Amino acid sequence: MAKLAPSILSADFSRLGEQAEIITSAGADYIHVDVMDGHFVPNISFGAAVMKSLDNIETCPYDVHLMIENPDDYLGDFVTEKTDFIVVHQEACRHLNRTIQHIKSYGTGAGVSLNPATPVSTLECVLDDIDMVLIMSVNPGFGGQKIIMNTLDKIRQLKKLREEKGYNYLIEIDGGVTLDNAEEIAEAGADILVAGSAVFGADDIAKRVGEFKSIIE
Repeated sequence: MAKLAPSILSADFSRLGEQAEIITSAGADYIHVDVMDGHFVPNISFGAAVMKSLDNIETCPYDVHLMIENPDDYLGDFVTEKTDFIVVHQEACRHLNRTIQHIKSYGTGAGVSLNPATPVSTLECVLDDIDMVLIMSVNPGFGGQKIIMNTLDKIRQLKKLREEKGYNYLIEIDGGVTLDNAEEIAEAGADILVAGSAVFGADDIAKRVGEFKSIIE
């Protein structure tokens, strides 16, 4: 049974609170918060203040994805009672183990993301110490891209490693997730599917969340 984390990067920011409540009521498991700095990725999204604007609204927990340089300088800004995971990029962290411990010091689940061209082997020394691996199935920085299907091989590899070594991390995928490929992604071993435009671009957002849940659960 996989879970759904709609990305608010694709939400209507003028109705952000309302749409966050809609996906929560419809059964979404997490709110995926894509933070981009215009340096690590070629786009700028939003910061902690926008995320925290949802703190007093009845929503599901936050799954924070930091696509930024020097993430250690900003980790504390994204910690709230709703923050279940903070995910940093392997490619952005000079001292990855230290960053993982920094995240955990806040009592928050620590995750590491891999860009499409970065192999799973770069994480072999930290897999026993992280709570999530996020596989980017598009090159990060923009929503609405088409999925790179061979990234599913990384999911299968991570699932096999978890079974063989007794690791406890969750496997998340972000990029190009749609109703058409959600079943294949879940079958490959993904525990959490991030979907942005495929959810918030629907005429009926609540119905779309239900459609995803019926496929992946």
